[in-house]
Amino acid sequence: MNNLILDKFYDVKILSYECELFNELTKEKKILIYCLSQAALCGRDILWDQNFKYNIEIRRLLEKIYLNLNDVNSKVDKPFVDYFKRVLFSNGIHHHYSTEKFIPEFNRDYLLSKIDDLSDDDILKITDKGITFIKEELVDILFNQTIYSKRVSQNTEGDLVADSSNNFYSGVSMQEAELFYRKLREESDTKKSVGLNSQLKSENGIVCEEVWSLNGMYGKAIEQIVFWLNKALSYTENSEQAEWLKLLVDYYTDGDLDTFDNYSIAWLNDKKSVVDSVNGFIEIYGDPLGIKASWEAIVNIKNTEATRRTEIISENAQWFEDNSPVNKNFKKDKVKGVSAKVIDVVTLGGDCYPATPIGINLPNAEWIREEYGSKSVTIENITKAYHKESLNNGFLKEFAFSEYEIELNEKYGFIAGNMHTDLHECLGHGSGKINDGITTEMLKNYYSPIEEARADLFALYYIYDQKMIDLGLFNSIDAAKCEYSNYIRNGLVTQLGRIELGKDIEQAHMRNRQLISKWCYEKGLSDNIIERKVRDNKTFFVINDYEKLRDLFAELLKEVQRIKSEGDYDAAKLLVENYGIKIDYDLHREVLERFKALNIAPYSGFVNPKLIPVIENNTVVDIMIEPCTSYIDQMLEYSENYSFL
Repeated sequence: MNNLILDKFYDVKILSYECELFNELTKEKKILIYCLSQAALCGRDILWDQNFKYNIEIRRLLEKIYLNLNDVNSKVDKPFVDYFKRVLFSNGIHHHYSTEKFIPEFNRDYLLSKIDDLSDDDILKITDKGITFIKEELVDILFNQTIYSKRVSQNTEGDLVADSSNNFYSGVSMQEAELFYRKLREESDTKKSVGLNSQLKSENGIVCEEVWSLNGMYGKAIEQIVFWLNKALSYTENSEQAEWLKLLVDYYTDGDLDTFDNYSIAWLNDKKSVVDSVNGFIEIYGDPLGIKASWEAIVNIKNTEATRRTEIISENAQWFEDNSPVNKNFKKDKVKGVSAKVIDVVTLGGDCYPATPIGINLPNAEWIREEYGSKSVTIENITKAYHKESLNNGFLKEFAFSEYEIELNEKYGFIAGNMHTDLHECLGHGSGKINDGITTEMLKNYYSPIEEARADLFALYYIYDQKMIDLGLFNSIDAAKCEYSNYIRNGLVTQLGRIELGKDIEQAHMRNRQLISKWCYEKGLSDNIIERKVRDNKTFFVINDYEKLRDLFAELLKEVQRIKSEGDYDAAKLLVENYGIKIDYDLHREVLERFKALNIAPYSGFVNPKLIPVIENNTVVDIMIEPCTSYIDQMLEYSENYSFL
C-alpha cells in the first residue's frame, strides 16, 4: 500500500493532510481553532440521522460487534470489518456518492451470531427498542435491497420524496412537500431559504415542520455545538468575527432563518480574520427537492501567500462578469462583495468528513450573493494531499494518451487544478443573476448538476483566457491545456471508475462533469475537436483543438446560465438526462478493468489531525497538533466522545 494511504477498503482510500500553518499561530488563535473544532465534531450525529433515521442505531450495533471481535484481521471477519469501515466513511448505510444502499458481503447468520455474543448492556447502549428490533428490523434493513434502497432518489417518474430514504421528510409525499413550501413562500415577504433547517412531517394528517434548533429536533447535539461556539467567543480575533459567531449561536438557539441570513451576511463581511469556520445546515445536495440542508463544518486557517492569486481574481471580478459569454440580461450590473482565499483546513466535520470538497462558495442564498456577494475558498492542503498521493501511482501513464499530456500534468497539474477551483468557487458560483420570481427549487433534482455545470463552465472558459497570463496567474497557456485535458479525460473516462458496472451516474458533480464533456464531444464531432482513439484496446479522448473546445464551453455556459436564470425545468431535465446520467456499458467495463489492474481506489477521504490542549495549573497554555495514524481509531474515538443523539 502507498505509504501515504492509511487505510483502503472497497472503492475507498484514507489519507491524512498536513496543516503546517497551525504552529505559526498565536496561542489565542490555536485555542480559538480548538473550540471551533470541538463544535465541528459535536454535530456528527446530526448528519448520520439526516442521512437515514436508523443510521445511528446501526452504527452502534456495528461498533459493538467490532469491539467484540477477537481478531479484526481474521479472514472470517474481514468482510464485516470492511463493511463497517464503509458505513463509517459514508456516514450511514448508503454510498456517499451514488446514495445506493450497499449490501454486506457477509450473510445474515454471521451477523445474527455476532449479535448473540453481545451483552444485555451492549444491547441497551445500541437501542431501547430491544433485541427483537435489532434482529428483525435492523438486520433486515441491512440485507433487504428492496427497502430504503436509495438515500436520494433521482427518478422523476416516481415520488422523489417518498422514494428517498433520507430523514428530511417523514410521512409526506413530494406533492405535499411542494405545496407546503409554495404556500409558505406566498404567505411570507421574507427572502429566507424556507425549509432549510427542518424536518417536514405529517402529524395526525397535518403537514408541519420540526425545526433543527437548541430546543427542537437535534437539540442535544446543538447544545454541545453552542457550548463550544460560546467558548470560542472568548478568543475571537476581531469584532467582525465575534459578530457572526454570536449570530450563529442565536440561529442555533431559535432556528430562525432570518437570523441565519443575518449570520451569513456577517460571516461574509469578515474579511480580516485568519481563522474561519463554516458550521451549520448548508448544502442541499442530499435533498431531491433542493430545499433541506445537510449539517457540515470546516475549521480553517487563511494561507496568506497562496491567497494572493485569489485576491487578484476577486479584484477583477467585474471584468470577468462583463466579458462572460452569457446573455447580458443574465449578468450582474455590479458585482458586489466577491472575496476569495486559499485555506488550510484543520478540522472537517459532518458532511465534509471524511470525504471533503476541495473548494467552497457561500452563502448559497441567491439574494445575498446579488446584494452582498460571496466568499470562496480553495482548500490547498487537501489538494496538495491528493497531488502527493497521485504521484507515481500509474494513473496518468494508464489514462493519458500521450507523453505530452503527462508532461503538461507534471508541470502544471497542481496549479491548474487549483486555479480551476479558484475560478469555479470564486467567480463561477458567484456569477450571473436570476430573473425576478425565479427560485432555485424550480429546477428540483436538476438544480445541483446544473449549478455545478455553470460554475465549471465559467472556470473552463476563463482558464484559457489571455487575461490569466496578463494578471500573472499563469506564465503559459499550456496550464489551461493541461486542465482541459484532465477535465475531458475525467468527465468521459476516469470518473467512471467510481461507479458500479451497469449503474447510472447519480452524484451532482459527476453528472455535471459528464454532461459538459459528453456534450462538447458530440457537438464537436464534425470538427473533430475531441477525438476518440483506441490503442491496445484502451479508449482515450484526445483534444485536437483547444480554442474550438473553449468556444463550445462558451456556448454551453450561455445555455446553462439561461436555464438557471429562467428556472427552465424542462431544459434542465433534457440536458442532464441526455448527457449527464447514462454510461456506455462497454467503455464502463473497460475503465473498471483498467482501474482494477492499477489497484487504485477511486474515492478518497481524510482523517483529521489531533488537537491536544496543553494544560498547566488548570490553564490551557497551548494546543499541540499531531497527525492521526488510524482511520478506525479516529472513528471510534468520535463515537465515544461526540455521540449526543
